[in-house]
Amino acid sequence: MPTLNVNGRNLEVQADPSTPLLWVLREQLGLTGTKYGCGIAQCGACTIHLDGAAIRSCVIPLAAVQPGQKIVTIEGLSPDSSHPVQKAWAALDVPQCGYCQSGMIMATVAFLRAKPKPTDADINENITNICRCGTYNRVRAAIHVAAGTTPGKQG
Repeated sequence: MPTLNVNGRNLEVQADPSTPLLWVLREQLGLTGTKYGCGIAQCGACTIHLDGAAIRSCVIPLAAVQPGQKIVTIEGLSPDSSHPVQKAWAALDVPQCGYCQSGMIMATVAFLRAKPKPTDADINENITNICRCGTYNRVRAAIHVAAGTTPGKQG
């Protein structure tokens, strides 16, 4: 049985090696904050971190996760939703239905690690998650709040 390091815990899982990581997280480990959206890595609802990088877990087979790699899901981002990105999301009422938002938050956290002072163009180019409710303006504003930057300008 493979052991995965998920949210700082080593957990044994029992699944076919070809099973997408998304389903291992949701069905084997009960971490349902990571959502299924499209199944083809387009929408981003399934975004998690693998060694700090944002990945779309619906297309990553269990066998692709190497021993020792660290997986972080929305449940592991902060124990009490106190991460700056989560706080910005709440402050600006970003979610409408909320379904895509855990993936959007995970993508944003990884993005801000790489680009801590983004412009609107940086956000538009790098945050490619799909929100069917169309909350993109609030997403962009919340990213600026979390980054401490001004919309339209380099911080």
